[in-house]
Amino acid sequence: MKSIKRTLTTIFCGLILLMLGVWLILPAIYNNEHQTLDADARAMAPGQFIHITRGFTHYQKSGPDDGPVVLLVHGFSVPAYIWEPTSQMLSQAGYRVVRFDLFGRGYSDRPDATYNGELFEQQLSDLIEQLQLTTPLDVFGLSMGGAIATNFAAHQPEKVRRLVLLDPSHKKRENRSIMDLPVIGEFLMDVVFAPGFAEGQSTDFVEPERFPGWPDKFRVQMQYKGFKAAILSTMRNYFHEDIAAAYAEVGKLNKPVLLIWGTEDATIPFSESEGVRQTLNAEFLGVEKAGHLPHYERPEIVNPVILEFLARGDKN
Repeated sequence: MKSIKRTLTTIFCGLILLMLGVWLILPAIYNNEHQTLDADARAMAPGQFIHITRGFTHYQKSGPDDGPVVLLVHGFSVPAYIWEPTSQMLSQAGYRVVRFDLFGRGYSDRPDATYNGELFEQQLSDLIEQLQLTTPLDVFGLSMGGAIATNFAAHQPEKVRRLVLLDPSHKKRENRSIMDLPVIGEFLMDVVFAPGFAEGQSTDFVEPERFPGWPDKFRVQMQYKGFKAAILSTMRNYFHEDIAAAYAEVGKLNKPVLLIWGTEDATIPFSESEGVRQTLNAEFLGVEKAGHLPHYERPEIVNPVILEFLARGDKN
């Protein structure tokens, strides 16, 4: 009998040690955050950097210095390169374009902070002030960036002239998930979520084969320490904020808004566009054969509408 108990105890202890080993070893195996985003890394990056309240922000400017200013706000995880075709188009049309990486993404710092609406709004405010951008200016927002842009316009309406929103996030996540649990969320981020993050970006396209290097572009930011922590903090905090209130407030301001949405968006369904359109009293463009990134997939459709919207306002 004692022999059986010793055997069972040994097996139990072995299983505990195995589980502990898996818990400790797997994150180390999957970890690819081996680089520190320091001065040496910034020196190798494209664009420019400016130090604001919570750290360095990476940004790029293009277009004539005296052109009307357009500020581009990217979404949840893909940094400012997601605006490349739009930035080129606007610059060539005579606009002064500023695109930047939100904290925790791209080449911007990954501060040890709560990644919520307050953090991102402060980043926009600091960037506008320290770059001495002329206000009111036009703000573009994509996906989560659409929520950030709308929130900024609701809280600081005097700084925003017009909004252009592409497939914007517009409501909070009501239910908590396993990713919100301390320790467990970190483990799952390390071994389940992050390893497939880059490849998963291709699902934003209807025709991902047209953009074969897309996951590789994403992986660059993943090598810098703090990326996963920033993404997880955003999921735990910003995703649960009541961003719908900001949309209602902007709707009352009667600011010109252009809303653009891919009809085959698998991230934020096209069916939700009508409610956002009505709340904002926005002009609307539904883009056929486009997913979550209509400006990237169908620029021949999206760009003329954007330029017409901006030019019409410039004449007023």
